Amino acid sequence: MQNTIINSATKKLSPFKTLTAEQENLVNDILSFTTKHIKQDYPAIFTVYGDAGTGKSVVLAHFFNEIQVAARTKEDSPLYQTTNYFVVNHPEILKVYKEIAGDLPHLYKKDFTRPTSLINQLDKKDETVDVVVIDEAHLLLSRSDPYNNFTYNNQLVELIKRAKVVILVFNQYQVLRTKTFWTNKQLEKITHQCPHEDYHLTHQFRVNASDDLLNWFNYFTDEEKILPFPEDARHNYDFRIFDDAEKMRQEIVKRNNEVGLSRILSTTGYPSTLDGGKHYITEGKFKMPWDQYNYTSKPWAEIPETINEVGSIYTCQGFDLNYTGIILSPPITQIPGTNKLKVDPSKFTDIEAFKKRKDLFNDQELNEAKKRLFMNMINVLLKRGVYGTYIYAHDPLLRQTLYQNYQKLILSIIGDTNSFYQYY
Repeated sequence: MQNTIINSATKKLSPFKTLTAEQENLVNDILSFTTKHIKQDYPAIFTVYGDAGTGKSVVLAHFFNEIQVAARTKEDSPLYQTTNYFVVNHPEILKVYKEIAGDLPHLYKKDFTRPTSLINQLDKKDETVDVVVIDEAHLLLSRSDPYNNFTYNNQLVELIKRAKVVILVFNQYQVLRTKTFWTNKQLEKITHQCPHEDYHLTHQFRVNASDDLLNWFNYFTDEEKILPFPEDARHNYDFRIFDDAEKMRQEIVKRNNEVGLSRILSTTGYPSTLDGGKHYITEGKFKMPWDQYNYTSKPWAEIPETINEVGSIYTCQGFDLNYTGIILSPPITQIPGTNKLKVDPSKFTDIEAFKKRKDLFNDQELNEAKKRLFMNMINVLLKRGVYGTYIYAHDPLLRQTLYQNYQKLILSIIGDTNSFYQYY
């Protein structure tokens, strides 16, 4: 396996990566849509929907390279001498695109930017552009954020005002903060006011897990219930449940030594206990700090030293990992006597992610939105591991239930209690 694993995010998103027939057709459809509308005096919008790992970003990377080659070299193209930008509201992903641009002749690092930066830049010059490509559109601000220099009400609306064609990808299950709160309905209320096309990608490329296990992940986060693990949960996939976080960490370190790009991840809910300037997560013998701010040009997971940190949605969203060890934090518990889950927003420690929004929610609605955002966070983490996912739960009852279900799964496979621990 080691020889076939690609650990560079730039290679995974490179425009030289071979596309599937569906992806290639989609790139061509977006190109046709763009050339059709580029000369109009009103905006047009193409939206690609898809779950995590369905290849949305790869499609965008290929498309953007195509239009920039046309803009800079093809005098007979309707896109010749057009001004186009690629935006993403995620600093770690932006680093990857800028690195890709450094290796390709017709992509410039200045072509890639954050949404607020582009909006403010265009306002300063009183200019508009031709095409704006938006990766991770579910991360766009849907309210003002003066602290980050965004003084309008909605980033998507402002980008549409400043472009002839907008191409975006969106996944409502990756909406993680109230200030970037979106639903499909809210998105389409904006995009469907313009000439538009929508496309849904469904095939899972990232995670090698069975469809049944992926469905289990979705049921766990969408329905907030614990089902028995599917019989094929470990078919060509290293899926494990741990009752000891430190043992899980040790296994992740082993995977990292073997194939690289393996990390511990967790959700919010660990109170700040600063020790040497770092915020630690402690679970029994397990003690590791949260991810630190990444000042380097490399994505967090590609820095070798981050094997000694716990990653968050802010450092792993949008990225592949080979193996993940996921800690389900204190806000999620199992309701005694049932297979149902409970989320307690009072235990959230990421205050910034769950700020009040009077324009969208009353207090009760805000509470429900917080729960949904938290479960979205878990869903994002569950879909990072390409070759394996390990899980440990803070809540004793949830931990016991998951572990017992896992024991039943293994025993159904091997039929031998004495051989159970070979899976660790």
